[in-house]
Amino acid sequence: MPQPDHIVRVALPDPAAYDADTQKYFAKCEEKLGLVPNVLTAFTGRPAKLGTFSRFYNELMLGESGLSKLDREMIAVIVSSANRCYYCLVAHGQAVRALSGDPELGEMMVMNYRVAELDARTRAMLDFAWKLTETPREVGEPDRDGLRTVGFSDDDIFDICDVVGFFNYTNRLAHGLDMIPNREYHAKDR
Repeated sequence: MPQPDHIVRVALPDPAAYDADTQKYFAKCEEKLGLVPNVLTAFTGRPAKLGTFSRFYNELMLGESGLSKLDREMIAVIVSSANRCYYCLVAHGQAVRALSGDPELGEMMVMNYRVAELDARTRAMLDFAWKLTETPREVGEPDRDGLRTVGFSDDDIFDICDVVGFFNYTNRLAHGLDMIPNREYHAKDR
Protein backbone atom coordinates (compact mmCIF):
# COMPACT_ATOMS: atom_id res chain seq x y z
CA MET A 1 0.00 0.00 0.00
CA PRO A 2 1.56 3.31 -1.00
CA GLN A 3 1.76 6.25 1.37
CA PRO A 4 -0.58 9.22 0.81
CA ASP A 5 0.17 11.58 -2.07
CA HIS A 6 -0.03 14.88 -0.22
CA ILE A 7 3.01 16.82 1.04
CA VAL A 8 1.25 18.62 3.90
CA ARG A 9 -2.38 19.24 4.87
CA VAL A 10 -2.29 23.00 4.29
CA ALA A 11 -2.47 24.89 1.00
CA LEU A 12 0.83 25.38 -0.82
CA PRO A 13 1.51 27.84 -3.63
CA ASP A 14 1.70 26.69 -7.22
CA PRO A 15 5.36 26.00 -8.12
CA ALA A 16 5.01 28.52 -10.97
CA ALA A 17 4.55 31.20 -8.29
CA TYR A 18 7.82 30.44 -6.44
CA ASP A 19 10.12 33.43 -6.18
CA ALA A 20 13.48 33.37 -7.99
CA ASP A 21 15.46 32.43 -4.85
CA THR A 22 13.21 29.43 -4.16
CA GLN A 23 13.41 28.28 -7.77
CA LYS A 24 17.21 28.54 -7.71
CA TYR A 25 17.46 26.70 -4.38
CA PHE A 26 15.13 23.91 -5.54
CA ALA A 27 17.13 23.53 -8.77
CA LYS A 28 20.26 23.04 -6.63
CA CYS A 29 18.39 20.42 -4.55
CA GLU A 30 17.38 18.58 -7.71
CA GLU A 31 20.96 18.68 -8.97
CA LYS A 32 22.56 17.48 -5.71
CA LEU A 33 19.87 15.20 -4.27
CA GLY A 34 17.79 14.25 -7.27
CA LEU A 35 14.71 15.64 -5.51
CA VAL A 36 13.36 18.54 -3.51
CA PRO A 37 12.74 17.28 0.04
CA ASN A 38 9.08 17.70 0.91
CA VAL A 39 10.03 19.50 4.12
CA LEU A 40 11.39 22.31 1.95
CA THR A 41 8.30 22.33 -0.27
CA ALA A 42 6.22 22.64 2.92
CA PHE A 43 7.86 26.02 3.53
CA THR A 44 7.06 27.47 0.09
CA GLY A 45 4.13 29.44 1.43
CA ARG A 46 6.60 31.22 3.73
CA PRO A 47 9.70 32.02 1.61
CA ALA A 48 11.50 33.95 4.37
CA LYS A 49 11.03 31.00 6.73
CA LEU A 50 12.24 28.62 4.01
CA GLY A 51 15.50 30.57 3.84
CA THR A 52 15.90 30.67 7.61
CA PHE A 53 15.08 26.97 7.96
CA SER A 54 17.49 25.97 5.19
CA ARG A 55 20.37 28.06 6.54
CA PHE A 56 19.86 26.75 10.07
CA TYR A 57 19.55 23.13 8.91
CA ASN A 58 22.68 23.38 6.77
CA GLU A 59 24.72 24.90 9.59
CA LEU A 60 23.38 22.40 12.12
CA MET A 61 23.78 19.25 10.05
CA LEU A 62 26.65 20.11 7.69
CA GLY A 63 28.63 22.81 9.52
CA GLU A 64 31.80 22.43 11.57
CA SER A 65 31.31 20.24 14.62
CA GLY A 66 33.03 17.59 16.69
CA LEU A 67 30.02 15.46 15.73
CA SER A 68 30.21 13.63 12.42
CA LYS A 69 27.42 13.90 9.88
CA LEU A 70 26.48 10.33 10.81
CA ASP A 71 26.34 11.26 14.52
CA ARG A 72 23.96 14.10 13.73
CA GLU A 73 21.78 11.95 11.50
CA MET A 74 21.59 9.22 14.14
CA ILE A 75 20.48 11.83 16.69
CA ALA A 76 17.82 13.02 14.23
CA VAL A 77 16.52 9.46 13.91
CA ILE A 78 16.56 8.78 17.66
CA VAL A 79 14.59 11.96 18.39
CA SER A 80 12.18 11.10 15.59
CA SER A 81 11.82 7.55 16.88
CA ALA A 82 10.91 8.82 20.34
CA ASN A 83 8.38 11.19 18.73
CA ARG A 84 7.19 8.63 16.12
CA CYS A 85 7.72 11.17 13.34
CA TYR A 86 7.09 9.33 10.08
CA TYR A 87 8.61 12.03 7.87
CA CYS A 88 11.92 12.25 9.73
CA LEU A 89 12.22 8.52 10.33
CA VAL A 90 11.97 7.87 6.60
CA ALA A 91 14.16 10.79 5.45
CA HIS A 92 16.85 10.61 8.14
CA GLY A 93 16.75 6.82 8.35
CA GLN A 94 17.80 6.91 4.69
CA ALA A 95 20.61 9.33 5.55
CA VAL A 96 21.89 6.94 8.24
CA ARG A 97 21.85 4.11 5.70
CA ALA A 98 23.73 6.25 3.17
CA LEU A 99 26.35 7.65 5.56
CA SER A 100 27.01 4.38 7.37
CA GLY A 101 26.80 2.12 4.32
CA ASP A 102 24.79 -0.18 6.59
CA PRO A 103 21.06 -0.63 5.86
CA GLU A 104 20.64 -2.70 9.02
CA LEU A 105 21.99 0.15 11.17
CA GLY A 106 19.51 2.50 9.53
CA GLU A 107 16.65 0.16 10.41
CA MET A 108 17.85 -0.37 13.98
CA MET A 109 18.07 3.39 14.50
CA VAL A 110 14.50 3.78 13.26
CA MET A 111 13.00 0.90 15.22
CA ASN A 112 15.05 0.52 18.39
CA TYR A 113 18.61 1.82 18.55
CA ARG A 114 19.23 -0.17 21.73
CA VAL A 115 19.52 -3.42 19.74
CA ALA A 116 22.49 -2.06 17.77
CA GLU A 117 26.01 -2.92 18.84
CA LEU A 118 27.35 0.59 19.29
CA ASP A 119 30.57 1.89 20.80
CA ALA A 120 30.29 3.56 24.22
CA ARG A 121 30.56 7.08 22.75
CA THR A 122 27.69 6.59 20.31
CA ARG A 123 25.54 4.77 22.88
CA ALA A 124 25.99 7.59 25.41
CA MET A 125 25.16 10.23 22.77
CA LEU A 126 21.97 8.45 21.70
CA ASP A 127 20.87 7.69 25.27
CA PHE A 128 21.31 11.40 26.07
CA ALA A 129 19.32 12.40 22.95
CA TRP A 130 16.51 10.02 23.92
CA LYS A 131 16.39 11.31 27.49
CA LEU A 132 16.48 14.96 26.39
CA THR A 133 13.54 14.23 24.09
CA GLU A 134 11.45 12.07 26.43
CA THR A 135 12.16 13.64 29.84
CA PRO A 136 14.04 16.92 29.30
CA ARG A 137 13.43 18.19 32.82
CA GLU A 138 15.35 15.19 34.19
CA VAL A 139 18.58 15.98 32.30
CA GLY A 140 21.28 17.22 34.65
CA GLU A 141 25.00 17.50 35.21
CA PRO A 142 25.46 13.73 35.67
CA ASP A 143 24.13 13.27 32.11
CA ARG A 144 26.53 15.86 30.70
CA ASP A 145 29.37 14.32 32.73
CA GLY A 146 28.50 10.95 31.20
CA LEU A 147 29.04 12.47 27.76
CA ARG A 148 32.34 14.01 28.85
CA THR A 149 33.50 10.63 30.20
CA VAL A 150 33.22 9.08 26.73
CA GLY A 151 35.07 11.93 25.05
CA PHE A 152 32.57 14.63 24.19
CA SER A 153 33.69 18.24 24.66
CA ASP A 154 31.40 20.95 25.96
CA ASP A 155 31.08 22.21 22.36
CA ASP A 156 30.01 18.71 21.31
CA ILE A 157 27.43 18.63 24.11
CA PHE A 158 26.07 21.95 22.87
CA ASP A 159 25.84 20.51 19.34
CA ILE A 160 24.09 17.35 20.58
CA CYS A 161 21.51 19.50 22.40
CA ASP A 162 21.13 21.73 19.34
CA VAL A 163 20.38 18.76 17.05
CA VAL A 164 17.98 17.25 19.60
CA GLY A 165 16.15 20.57 19.97
CA PHE A 166 15.90 21.13 16.22
CA PHE A 167 14.44 17.71 15.50
CA ASN A 168 11.94 17.99 18.32
CA TYR A 169 10.81 21.18 16.58
CA THR A 170 10.68 19.66 13.09
CA ASN A 171 8.92 16.54 14.38
CA ARG A 172 6.16 18.70 15.80
CA LEU A 173 5.92 20.66 12.56
CA ALA A 174 5.71 17.41 10.59
CA HIS A 175 3.04 15.98 12.91
CA GLY A 176 1.01 19.18 12.93
CA LEU A 177 1.01 19.49 9.14
CA ASP A 178 0.75 15.72 8.44
CA MET A 179 3.95 16.02 6.38
CA ILE A 180 4.68 13.04 4.12
CA PRO A 181 8.24 12.18 3.02
CA ASN A 182 9.37 11.87 -0.58
CA ARG A 183 8.73 8.32 -1.82
CA GLU A 184 12.28 8.11 -3.18
CA TYR A 185 13.73 7.82 0.35
CA HIS A 186 12.16 4.41 0.89
CA ALA A 187 14.22 2.61 -1.75
CA LYS A 188 17.57 4.38 -1.30
CA ASP A 189 20.64 2.76 0.23
CA ARG A 190 19.09 -0.63 0.95
